[in-house]
Amino acid sequence: MTELDHLVVAARTLDEGGRWVAARLGVEPQQGGKHAAMGTHNRLLSLGPGRFLEVIAIDPEGAAPARPRWFELDTPAMRERLARSPGLIHWVERTGDLEGALADYPAEVDITAFSRGSYRWRMALTRDGSRPGGGALPTLIQWEGAHPADALRDAGIRLERFEHEGARLSAAFSTPSGPRTIP
Repeated sequence: MTELDHLVVAARTLDEGGRWVAARLGVEPQQGGKHAAMGTHNRLLSLGPGRFLEVIAIDPEGAAPARPRWFELDTPAMRERLARSPGLIHWVERTGDLEGALADYPAEVDITAFSRGSYRWRMALTRDGSRPGGGALPTLIQWEGAHPADALRDAGIRLERFEHEGARLSAAFSTPSGPRTIP
């Protein structure tokens, strides 16, 4: 069994992605951290208990990874898309049994372990860095211990609805200033 863990907004830079989210939801995401193994870094925004929105970008100070970066960040198509604007590009679902959840998962993935500070997790990633199913399937994650959402400042943003039709994503939020959507 899986459940929504976080939404992924990609951007050329964290500053650009943070401004994009703030313009849509009225709140700037807070500093996250670096993913040394992927050469990326992020900012995070609480969406309530157990959920968050992640803004992710290639870390200009990070080393290039030995494998393609997640969420297609290395592909010309994604770079062209992000040159136009940051955007909601993917979602991640969590499970307490990653191997079990992958038993009937329709995409070929490898389980990769990550850590950052006190956080430890394992993710099911495609070898070429693509989004599973061409973006029509979630990336699966299993947290081992602490969850980032527990440490985030609550800005009053709540995810009310998340829909995906193939790789087309949309999300509706309640915010202190009223309902908002990200197509």
